[in-house]
Amino acid sequence: MTARVIAIDGPAASGKTTVAQRVAQHLGYLFFDTGVMYRAVTLAALDREIPPQDEAGVAALAQSIRVDVRPPSVDDGRLYDVVADGQDVTWSIRAERVDRHVSQVSAYAGVRQAMTRLQRGIGLRGAVVMVGRDIGTVVLPEADLKVFLVASVDERARRRQREMAERGQPAEFEAIRQAMAPRDEFDSSRALAPLKPATEAVILDTTDLSIEQVVGQVVELAEQKGP
Repeated sequence: MTARVIAIDGPAASGKTTVAQRVAQHLGYLFFDTGVMYRAVTLAALDREIPPQDEAGVAALAQSIRVDVRPPSVDDGRLYDVVADGQDVTWSIRAERVDRHVSQVSAYAGVRQAMTRLQRGIGLRGAVVMVGRDIGTVVLPEADLKVFLVASVDERARRRQREMAERGQPAEFEAIRQAMAPRDEFDSSRALAPLKPATEAVILDTTDLSIEQVVGQVVELAEQKGP
């Protein structure tokens, strides 16, 4: 029997979003990138001039904001629609100003509590591939299959640079690379829901693998490990 709930975690640009989306498509499952929720909260805080350092203010916002993830309604390369309080923020949440603050915002207990509640509700319905940084350890520890993707910093920086170029946002490789190391350290060392593989997670190094190879391995694991 194929796994019904699949959790895919890993650091930025490890390939988890693309892999999860293709695995979900192959299995006919819902693809759900939980990271977009934290980005939506970060964007809303910045737009409302709530300082990202104001934990209480940002947490209160997270408890009240309505964030929804829906199938794509526009053929512009998006994998889904991200809607915050009725506004399409799918591409806005990828802005550099959001990148600078999303790790801090996502570390706040009140924010994670609000977002985790919604994420679990979606995941427990089954037939879902959820991607993030703490799905297998915090959001859905009961997932049938847990995968943790890793890749070298250089390779991840190259991937992020290509991704940005495809969206018409050229960026310097070295600047992206230098920004990744401190974010990795922050995400891995935070007290609440740190970035780390679950004890029973399958760790896949994607540095020298194509997307097709990684997808094939995850699909094979899913088909071998049902509930």
